[in-house]
Amino acid sequence: MKAVYIEAPGKVGIRQIPMPRRQEGQALLRVLYGGICGSDLGSYRGTFAYFDYPRIPGHEFAAEIVEIDANEQNLKPGMVVTCNPYFNCGHCYSCQRGIVNACMDNQTMGCQRDGAFCEYITMPVERIYDGKGLSPKVLAAIEPFCISYHGVQQAGIKPGDKVLVMGGGTIGVLAANAAKALGAQVYLCDIPQAEKKLAHSQKLFDLDGTLLNEGPQSLETAVREITGSVKIGNTSMGNGFDVCIEAVGLPSTFQACIDCAAYGGRVVLIGVGKQNLDFHFTWIQKKELQIFGSRNARKEDFLDLIDLVKEGRVELEKIITHVYRLDDVAQAFHDFDTQGGAMLKVGIDFTDSEIFD
Repeated sequence: MKAVYIEAPGKVGIRQIPMPRRQEGQALLRVLYGGICGSDLGSYRGTFAYFDYPRIPGHEFAAEIVEIDANEQNLKPGMVVTCNPYFNCGHCYSCQRGIVNACMDNQTMGCQRDGAFCEYITMPVERIYDGKGLSPKVLAAIEPFCISYHGVQQAGIKPGDKVLVMGGGTIGVLAANAAKALGAQVYLCDIPQAEKKLAHSQKLFDLDGTLLNEGPQSLETAVREITGSVKIGNTSMGNGFDVCIEAVGLPSTFQACIDCAAYGGRVVLIGVGKQNLDFHFTWIQKKELQIFGSRNARKEDFLDLIDLVKEGRVELEKIITHVYRLDDVAQAFHDFDTQGGAMLKVGIDFTDSEIFD
């Protein structure tokens, strides 16, 4: 069967590898659709922290069950499903406390272990979730929505909060969407090269506004305009955002979240990078910021969001802007790398059949 490999930074190819053998407690799945996420792109660029070469990428996917034993979830051959790609160890301190998404030895598919970008994979039955009739294209977007949704939950967002999401990629847009659903005033920020993508996202999801990150001074001006300001002595200070969500994974964007957050505000870090940041940490104390990390998602997030999308409360298909065939996967990575400012979610169609369209 065909399998996609990131061989080295900037190099993607397709190998012929043996079909997987299903073990007890596993199902054999035929992969139908996958999504290239920011961490996959970081792996391609050589900037992602949790990746070794060569490796099969992919943890956003939908699949058809080919073989499965009788099970408590009533999953059967022919069903179209999605899966939880985060493999926790089950015995570390985090797992003992039920915080399995922050397992101390977590292995995410496509990152610390081979991913789903193959024609067939095997998965433990307990990690497979019924797609409830959603299309493979939509089901493949459930996982990134879970990542965003989990991060938004960390922030404890309330109706009326002013929220800044730093990063206009898929995770950032979905985080903005989730925050908007909670009643917040939501603003999406990215670099000038992504201006068209920001405008597209604002229109699709009825966001309250967008900001262009042209540097600290431009952000400071924009924050004053959106959140207001107060004069203390002879100094005018911007009020800042109640919540800032970092969905990029760069030192500069994390620093921007610290700078843009209100006194007594909350900052959530979803983005993953491997660069250091040297910053004046006393601002955390001075502003009394609450800073939260957000890693992976939980089973409950997957189940909740499948129902949410099934009910029509979120139109996930809107975020999928480009689709490539499996044989064109190298071109997909290249285009996403070089034209990412105009692309939101990039999908890979693993089958030529139109039966699932």
